[in-house]
Amino acid sequence: MFPQTWLDLFMPESKFAPEPTPNEASAVFGERLPLAEKYAELLVRDGDLLGLIGPRELPKLWTRHILNSAVVGELVKPGQTVADVGSGAGFPGVPMAIKCPDVQFTLIEPMERRATWLAETVVPRLGLTNVKVLRARAEEALFEAYDVVTARAVSALPQLIKMMVPLTKNGGEILALKGSKAADEIKDSKNLVKKFKIKDFEIVTAGGDLLTDPTTVVRITLL
Repeated sequence: MFPQTWLDLFMPESKFAPEPTPNEASAVFGERLPLAEKYAELLVRDGDLLGLIGPRELPKLWTRHILNSAVVGELVKPGQTVADVGSGAGFPGVPMAIKCPDVQFTLIEPMERRATWLAETVVPRLGLTNVKVLRARAEEALFEAYDVVTARAVSALPQLIKMMVPLTKNGGEILALKGSKAADEIKDSKNLVKKFKIKDFEIVTAGGDLLTDPTTVVRITLL
């Protein structure tokens, strides 16, 4: 939980005060919770100035953003490589990387100030040796293929498929964080099955036994 003096320093008398560390965070991150709290501090400090996250999101910083992202780590396996497309402020890649130190993550972000913040502030401050940052658009990062490719709040599923499949190994998976319209987005994507060699679509829930509001993920398996 943030010390009150620290909160006063960055958000004096604000109705958008940062959400305190919730009890669920300990269950999600375990002994790596201090790293997640440090990440939250950096988001509060730099978020508005660098256009990472707006002040209205601070009261739900943990529940809507950090924990919502971290639990997707349940869906990856030790030793896998994961690309986070359009990482922005680091969602979902940074919380997943904190939770899963035995998985290698590449954060792909085209905007210079965001990529620089991730590479020069977040990764070294948190000591995330399992994370590298690539300043590029998805279509510029095709020199490497990954076991898993993920994205959150980037685009509708048909557009995501076109961006993410070329980055994914044969037989790999796409994990797209979605909301209540996940089934509709899958229907809109059915015409892409043959072209992009999609084996299966599945709607899965991450964090169901940990969070009051678990994360809905569209998992796409490739041939």
